[in-house]
Amino acid sequence: MKDPYQTLGVGRTASPEDIKRSYRRLAKRLHPDLNPGDKRIEQQFKEVTAAYDLLSDPEKRARFDSGEIDAGGAERGFRYTRREAGGGRARPFFAEDNASVDDIIAEILRGKRGPGAQRARPARRGEDAKFTLAVPFVEAALGAKKRVALGAEKTVEITIPAGIENGQTLRLKGQGDAGQNGGEAGDALIEITVEPHPVFTRKQRDILSELSVSLPEAVLGATVTAPTLHGPVALKVPPGANTGTMLRLRGKGLPARGQAAAGDHYVSLRVVLPDSPDPELVRFIESWAARHPYRVRDE
Repeated sequence: MKDPYQTLGVGRTASPEDIKRSYRRLAKRLHPDLNPGDKRIEQQFKEVTAAYDLLSDPEKRARFDSGEIDAGGAERGFRYTRREAGGGRARPFFAEDNASVDDIIAEILRGKRGPGAQRARPARRGEDAKFTLAVPFVEAALGAKKRVALGAEKTVEITIPAGIENGQTLRLKGQGDAGQNGGEAGDALIEITVEPHPVFTRKQRDILSELSVSLPEAVLGATVTAPTLHGPVALKVPPGANTGTMLRLRGKGLPARGQAAAGDHYVSLRVVLPDSPDPELVRFIESWAARHPYRVRDE
């Protein structure tokens, strides 16, 4: 068979676009429908088509350029056969023309395939697939089970570990894109976005929140209910508490994990006056302030 580059009228460095353009031009001129009964033109059309089939396939083209196959796609070299184990039929394989005896024996041991068979391609691992998942604040702190859609047709259940932080990534092995030629599948990478909470914020393994208390509760002390990750708890406000007073709820932060102890919950108090001025309170404060002045600012 003729050199496929010469058949298509292109150089060996021709781009895939150049090869396709030349083939279309020749095929249009040599098509048998346009030249009925002309055997010579019909043969040229077959040669052009075969040349294009070889050069348009990147792998075949590379093997032809390196001399591994001829213009017809057949392996180059001397043909040998070997009997399959167990008495099966002989399989053809090839050794290169300049192969030594050692090379031929090595080829026999490898069991190289015969003409027309494709060279075994190396296994390739599948690509990792990336996803994002929004997780409520409390679930991120305490841990949870979630069902996650990995594409249009796959849903899996995953475990959100307690204490996961915003921006961390969970890796699901083998849940990404499929591998090629027997390669293993890629992984699914799920980036976690922790949703903000209207009351709680996090500092490492501790939880912070603010709690409003009335003037009587702050002055006289009281037992109030405070929300936590683990549900509402009774919180004792000491007499004389002020805005900014910090109370600690031991062990009410993030749960213990591994060698990390459970975190705490810190409640910052905020003293709130009545919405509308109370005349009685105003009169009392006026009388009390005249007799008990005190400084709250440096002047």
